[in-house]
This record gives sequence, structure tokens and C-alpha cells, in this order.
Amino acid sequence: MIVDPSAETDAIFAPVGDLGEYLFAAVGDPAELTGRLCAIESVSGNETVLADAVVAVLERISAGPGPDLEILRDGDTVIARTNLGLAERIVVAGHLDTVPVEDNLPPVRTHMSGDDYPDDEVIWGRGACDMKAGVAMQLSTAAALTSPNRDVTWVFYDHEEVDASLNGLGRVSRNHPDWLAGDFAILGEPSNASVEGGCNGTIRVDVTTTGVRAHSARAFMGVNAIHAAAEILTRLAEFETGTVTVDGLDYRESLSAVNIRGGVAGNVVPDECVVSVNYRFAPSKSAAEAESFLRELFTGFDVVVTDAAEGARPGLDRAIAQDFIDTLGLSPAPKLGWTDVSRFSALGVPAVNFGPGNPLYAHKSDEHVRVTEVEQATATLRSYLQGR
Repeated sequence: MIVDPSAETDAIFAPVGDLGEYLFAAVGDPAELTGRLCAIESVSGNETVLADAVVAVLERISAGPGPDLEILRDGDTVIARTNLGLAERIVVAGHLDTVPVEDNLPPVRTHMSGDDYPDDEVIWGRGACDMKAGVAMQLSTAAALTSPNRDVTWVFYDHEEVDASLNGLGRVSRNHPDWLAGDFAILGEPSNASVEGGCNGTIRVDVTTTGVRAHSARAFMGVNAIHAAAEILTRLAEFETGTVTVDGLDYRESLSAVNIRGGVAGNVVPDECVVSVNYRFAPSKSAAEAESFLRELFTGFDVVVTDAAEGARPGLDRAIAQDFIDTLGLSPAPKLGWTDVSRFSALGVPAVNFGPGNPLYAHKSDEHVRVTEVEQATATLRSYLQGR
């Protein structure tokens, strides 16, 4: 249960002036920085102001005691990387955009209580969990690394929360794949400050039935396409998805009808019905294999693929990934949803999800992140990248 934010007096408002300086002043306090990042509204398509401020912060960091940063930009995606000639390069990426605001800005610093939250201080507001806390983790760590033990590429990208064709990380992977080169990637998606390896793939298909229109008063003259959809739903209900082990992690698959549409008018027997089906498949399968499975499952029906994205193997068998796991001292879990780790996997870079925040609160009106979790994740990332 969250304390009513309207009763709080510590709402966080971004200034009208220099936003870069506003953010840079908090780089030593990742929780405070999270609140300030949330205060700069950046719903997908409106990331430019925040991207400009991030560039200003990175320029200040580069001018500090740490290594110089080469700063690159493609639209509202910003890249900053060290070029120290070290043996390994780590890519740390996070998106700047959020889903639309839902009466949850300005952000506040408040307390949450309940069975799972005895009395935890949180940052509450749009983007707190997904994923301004992850961006704060990135910027705070970048500012603290005076002598990293690996070269680091910091990626801040736009349009993650909308159509995949607009995704800034995808755009850079097409236009400048060398900007994303690395030996291992960390995506700061909310994962409770623990590691979630790889991700399931996803495919959506439309399964269509056809019939013959007729007046509903003389239904015997037609063939009802909606009735015919019962077979599709029966096959879905009777199919039992499994769990597939990939690189030591158990990925649970799922198969669901997510939409059904059909009908012409209240007095017409419909001649078409479309059931949209979403299959989340283990990263050991390809999207092509997933498509073949669905076509076989729905033999006798018209099947059209409407969207597909490959999964990503966690790559936890790599020594560099295991080193990160050892730094955390925690057991990794599989990422059952799809994330942009898939884009790194396609580039041949093993990747994991690691960031503060409970993903169950992403996109919700009560979106929030625990202050202690932001601090913990930042300290862990710094420990992993710190010179030794």
C-alpha cells in the first residue's frame, strides 16, 4: 500500500533552467537522481529535452577526473564510451522514454507499507521503475568510475515503449552497429537489482475462420464464423506449454489468445472471425520455428504472422557473464518477457537484464522504485566496473 502522494510535500519539480546542471548536481546520489529524471517528462516521442540533458551530464563527467568519454548521438539516442584499449568492453544500456503519464507526475519521495514493504522509502512516479532508476544507475556509475577495469559503452536510447520500428537501439544497430560492439551487455531494465538472463521470444499471429453471411433470423442459410472459432479456442485451452532449460535457466513458455474480433451487425451471421494469438517461446527456438509450430497447431485455419521478435540466450556460459554473476553473489533468473537484450544477442553480444525496480510495477499508475534498491544496484555495477 502506498501513502497517498497528494498528501506529501516533497514533490519533485524540474527547474525551467539548465536541466543538465540539475541532473549533474545529483549524480552522487542515484535515488535523488532518479527523482529528478522522473521530473523531466519523456513519454515516447518526447525524449529530446531529456536526451539533451543527458548529453550535458556526460560532457561534465567526461571533463572530470575519470577517463574521457567519446559522445555520439543518433536522434535522441546518446552513446558515451571510453577508449582505453582495455581487454574487454561492457555495454550498459537503458531507455529514456516512458509510457504515457497516468496522474503520476510530478514524482514524489514517499514511503510504502504493507506485507512486502514494512516501511520502505520509494521514488513514486511515472518512469521510476521503468526505467529512470536504471538510467540513474548508469549516470551515477559513469561519474564514479575514475579507473574502470574494462572499457565501457553507455547507451541511452529513445522509443523503447512504442512500435519496434521506432526503437532507438534498433535504429543504432542498423545505422551504426559498431557503436554497440562489446563483449558483454547489461540492460538496465527493472529486475529487482538481480540478474535476469536473456529473454523469451515473442510472436503474434491472426488465426482466421471464414463462413457465409446470412440474416440472423434465417441463420440456417449461413455459416457462422464466430462459432467456428470455438475449435481455435479449444486447441489453445487444451495445449500445455512447457519449460525449456537454456544455458542453465528455465524459461517457461506461454500461449494465449489475446484478442478476438468478428461480427457485422446485430442481425447478421458473421462470415469472418479472427483470433489473435501470442506465443512466448524459449530463446533456444527461433521465430521461424515458433511460426512453424503455430501453423501446425492451427492446421486447417488461415494463419498470418503480425509480429515476431527473436529471444535471446543469456550467454551465462561465458566467463565474462559469470564474473558479473559472481559480483552480485546471487543466482540469476530467466527473463520471461521480451526485452532489448535480444538486439544485443542478434549482434553477437551476450546480454542480461540488471536494474533496480520491480517489473510488476512497470507501466502501472502506482509505479515506484525502492530507494535502497537504486543504491544497491548502483553499488553493484560500480563494483563490477571499478578498477582493481
